[in-house]
Amino acid sequence: MIYRALHAVVPPVAKAVWRPTVTGLHHVPRTGGVLLASNHVSFADSLVIPIVVPRKVVFLAKSDYFTGSGVRGALSRAWFEGLGMLPVDRDDPQAALASLDTALGVLARGEAFGIYPEGTRSRDGRLYRGRTGVAHLALTAGVPVVPVGLVGTERLQPVGARLPRVVPVRVAFGEPIPTGGRYDGLPLGKARRLLTDEVMAAIQGLSGQAPAGVYNDRAPDA
Repeated sequence: MIYRALHAVVPPVAKAVWRPTVTGLHHVPRTGGVLLASNHVSFADSLVIPIVVPRKVVFLAKSDYFTGSGVRGALSRAWFEGLGMLPVDRDDPQAALASLDTALGVLARGEAFGIYPEGTRSRDGRLYRGRTGVAHLALTAGVPVVPVGLVGTERLQPVGARLPRVVPVRVAFGEPIPTGGRYDGLPLGKARRLLTDEVMAAIQGLSGQAPAGVYNDRAPDA
């Protein structure tokens, strides 16, 4: 109920104000489980993608956003739940495994799940090596991966900024990468690595970022 109410208001208003340039939206299936794998340069990324995609896209968000008290806590909880986000406890050592289970549940329901294969935001604008969780989800659930390239969101809400700014933003969706039967016979670890590298190459082609060639281990502030 909250999601429908917010989604009926927020996307039209946001698109009218920021006027994002969106290409390749037809590559996002209208129904069925699908992974939207994107580069990650801003906290606002998880807001931009659901705003431009006509179907619900589920992202994970820090559990802190859902546990506040009082009016402010209730508003924060309603806002993030209304955007289709699910809480994850980053301080829990088992959070990574739990988040994979949560994602598989979303995909099993035939919904869209958003994921950042880099694992955390890029602070220098480069595209970091993808972690194989995206391939694990795609191969386990048997769903396609739609690569997403975001440009300009790092200026939309820079680290430390309390309010978003009106800046040019571009969102590009690439052709779906199928998973069914493509890696049959390969060791599972190799299949995951190959698929992840294919996804990251597609993201790089859409975002135009320089590849870092290494993992991004720096924890974001938010």
